[in-house]
Amino acid sequence: MSLRPTWRRRRPLSFRTRLLAILTLLALVPALVLTLAWSGMAARVLPIVGGIGAWEAVVRTGDTAIEAARTRPGTAEAAAALDAHEALLDASAVQARRTAFLGRRIVGAVLVAGLLLLLVLAVVTSRVAGHLSRQLSRPLDELVGWTDRIARDAPLPSDAEVMVRGAPEFGVLRDGMRRMAAELEAGRRATVEAERLGAFRESARQVAHELKNPLTPIRYAVAMLQRSATPEQREVIDVLDAESARLEAMATSFAQFGRLPDAPMAPLDLAALVRAAARHTLPADVTFRYEGPEALRLDGQHEALQRAVANLLLNAVHATEGRGTITITLVDEGTEVALAVTDDGCGIPASELPRIWEPYVTRRTGGTGLGLAIVKQTVLAHGGRVAATSTVGAGTTITLHLPRRGG
Repeated sequence: MSLRPTWRRRRPLSFRTRLLAILTLLALVPALVLTLAWSGMAARVLPIVGGIGAWEAVVRTGDTAIEAARTRPGTAEAAAALDAHEALLDASAVQARRTAFLGRRIVGAVLVAGLLLLLVLAVVTSRVAGHLSRQLSRPLDELVGWTDRIARDAPLPSDAEVMVRGAPEFGVLRDGMRRMAAELEAGRRATVEAERLGAFRESARQVAHELKNPLTPIRYAVAMLQRSATPEQREVIDVLDAESARLEAMATSFAQFGRLPDAPMAPLDLAALVRAAARHTLPADVTFRYEGPEALRLDGQHEALQRAVANLLLNAVHATEGRGTITITLVDEGTEVALAVTDDGCGIPASELPRIWEPYVTRRTGGTGLGLAIVKQTVLAHGGRVAATSTVGAGTTITLHLPRRGG
């Protein structure tokens, strides 16, 4: 059987209480010591100072009387000296008693005055210490609460919601904690996004693998059947060919999304890449416009960027139903390049715009929803960023910002 103590650990004093006690003691202890030392010194010094003049006069007259008595005993001069000494002695005794009386009273008055001064100092000190402790402890308690909010991923109060301002340094500390909280939140979102995209990529790799394994012999068998098919069988075989081709394209999209661009960075001409992608991707009924320099060099992965631009163009073709106008704009912004693809198609509702970059999100029947996800993955691999604006009925603009020196 183990013995457990029946007492409970006392709760420690709060920071404000400890700070108030420390500040009060720092002011009162020296004042109390000085008051006691001053009163003691006054008790000893005042009686001595008050009676020393009278006793010095007694000594002088006593010396004169003694000398007259020795040199001229019995004379009137000696008698006068003795009388003068006796009178001064009596007067000095009275003065000494008065000094002692006043000394006792003065010491008491000095002690009372010191105690009153000490009391006033204690009141002033307590007020000042209380003010300082509030100015220090309340903002600190608030900031300690902020650390708990950051740990729980809860929002921090705004400047208007801060109840206790404190010293200006606390404002700097609050701003620093807000920046830290924002960076932590961005890091959390990036981590969650990376984990989510990693899961999507892994599933895309698995789907691509499972599709490609049977598709290869299916496509081979369809090709064999097409060579020997009768007219009655050809329509069915054409359907098999079209659907297997669609599955093959889907498997290719899944495979492209399932792997990050891994080719080395190399200098390339983005303007030439954009024009070539437009020639190979856009149908004849679409009007294409290019606005930008004839040549624009940057470091990147040619195949990945060409695939990303092609996906943007295919999305624009679908938005315009193959009959609109598509404009590609290249702008050299110094350290980075802005590539914008604009169409005059149906547009995207504002509620759906934030989700267009997510995998498997599509508004097209039969689409995989991986086109813009591949675009974003490619741009992020280059160290860039993506943006989108759209107006329903007026069109959409997708903008890629790519660094000039690669990712």
